[in-house]
Amino acid sequence: MRYNKTIANKLVCLFLSAIMAVVLTGCGRNGSFSAKEETSPEYVFTYAENQPEDYPTTQAAYRFAELVQEKTAGRIEILVQANGVLGDEKKVVEQLQYGGVDFTRVSISPLAQIIPKLNVLQMPYLYTGREHMWNVLNGKIGSDLMSSFDNTGMVPLSWYEAGSRNFYNFQREIKTLEDMKGLKFRVQDSELMVEMIQALGGSPITMAFTESYSALQKRVIDGAENNWPSYESANHYEVARYYTVDEHTRVPELQLISEATWKKLSEEDKKIITECALESAEFEKQLWAVREKASEQKVRDAGVQVTVLSDEEALRFQEAVKPLYEKFCGDYMDIVDAIIEAGK
Repeated sequence: MRYNKTIANKLVCLFLSAIMAVVLTGCGRNGSFSAKEETSPEYVFTYAENQPEDYPTTQAAYRFAELVQEKTAGRIEILVQANGVLGDEKKVVEQLQYGGVDFTRVSISPLAQIIPKLNVLQMPYLYTGREHMWNVLNGKIGSDLMSSFDNTGMVPLSWYEAGSRNFYNFQREIKTLEDMKGLKFRVQDSELMVEMIQALGGSPITMAFTESYSALQKRVIDGAENNWPSYESANHYEVARYYTVDEHTRVPELQLISEATWKKLSEEDKKIITECALESAEFEKQLWAVREKASEQKVRDAGVQVTVLSDEEALRFQEAVKPLYEKFCGDYMDIVDAIIEAGK
């Protein structure tokens, strides 16, 4: 499945138009039949995506693949593998590092295990909102952090939107810090995320996102934390119907290429890949804004109990996680301070 049926229909129309053009023009000036020869791909690369086909990041991955194929005249073909068929994010990152996977899009949470400096972007309750985060990512801080991937086996291409993450569970409404106590929450394989849950009084359990629905259904975990589209697309709202909007983190994501793959490319192709990645990132941001609203409306219509923390309780949540800043960003507090300043 490409990134939507409309595109597919357009491609069919373009194909038919091309056939008609050939028929109408018939022969060229010299009387010979003119038709462009097909180009066999010089490279066929893999792209790992853990989200479903209709998810914004997956749709953007398909868009990226099509742009690259168009701009290289078919010399580079990128095969997008969605639904986590190539593994969870941690496994995909490992494969990317040694060249087993060519491209991926992952949260910075597993990447921060390799590059601790990235933790500054995902500290709890750091941003005032979406605009604040994008001002940081598109500025000097974001550029400097992209330059931190030397000797990791990975090359960052573009930032992707992932919204804000919120808590949800099947046990009870979360209105106060005390309501978090004892609840078992699924988290990514990230030390920071584990300790954030502990600081808020919950019990963290690391597992792959794809295993979360079954774990909720079987009551292995009480809840999880994620954005509106992930909560909706994974059908978690069916088995965890209390959703608390606290926006504890805005964890940006990165589109990456394996360094082993990067080194195979000419300078011209590297430029094309980078341009296409940036274009797909803008496409993904537009898709995300639409999908986020639609996902929220869908789960609200399904009867999910949505709770927004009061200002007083929000401050209590923020105070509870403050010790994590020194632990995870002690060497980078100047960057944290700069991020906070950018939101004023």
